[in-house]
Amino acid sequence: MTALLDVTGLHAHYDKSHILRGVSMTIAPGEIVSLLGRNGSGRSTTLKAIMGLVPPTGGHVRLEGRDLAGERAYKVARGGIAYVPEEREIFANVTVDENLRIGMQPPRPGVPTWTVDQMFAFFPQLRERRNPAAGMLSGGEQQMLTICRSLLGNPRVILIDEPTEGLAPKIVEIVTDVIRDICRQGVSVLLVEQKLTIALRVSRRVYVMGHGQIVFEGTPDSLREAPEVRREWLEVS
Repeated sequence: MTALLDVTGLHAHYDKSHILRGVSMTIAPGEIVSLLGRNGSGRSTTLKAIMGLVPPTGGHVRLEGRDLAGERAYKVARGGIAYVPEEREIFANVTVDENLRIGMQPPRPGVPTWTVDQMFAFFPQLRERRNPAAGMLSGGEQQMLTICRSLLGNPRVILIDEPTEGLAPKIVEIVTDVIRDICRQGVSVLLVEQKLTIALRVSRRVYVMGHGQIVFEGTPDSLREAPEVRREWLEVS
């Protein structure tokens, strides 16, 4: 398997707390990979360290061979990695349309070039709400907007943190279908998702984290067949 994104020996600290302890993973072109684990295991910090929002204190983040570890987040974004944060972080005081255009970047060779019209095709609700301030959107609509804004950067890889958290079941299905479609069109996805059933349904491979380290790597089927791993690192007693 040729790695598009290759994370090797990644370490990160919050002050004196050692959060990531040598995280390594690979994402191949055109695949969805889920990063699983309990709250506090280091999943979100891994995404932030890849993105440059938490400065790595060791290791490498290579995108198509170029090491981005330690670069500022805007340089990582320009390099071809997009990030959908759990907190959504929309620009609440400007319109939906303006939020989308803020995320736009020039086309990149070899990856899809996304348009605002494509975003509205994914999520017709946003077309209907394109002119009000984004702060007026529901939580589900804000999640849609954040995904779309990130895609308009024309990334090679998109990091998505808890996209279905707090959403109604109908919206969860819409968002899940869009994640699949993103991948089908050529963008690799690294997904942090608390709902195990969704992660196993959409992913080609999964990693499980515990105490800031990768404790399991395999296919969804291999995780289904490893009850001891689920019991030790995923299930809440």
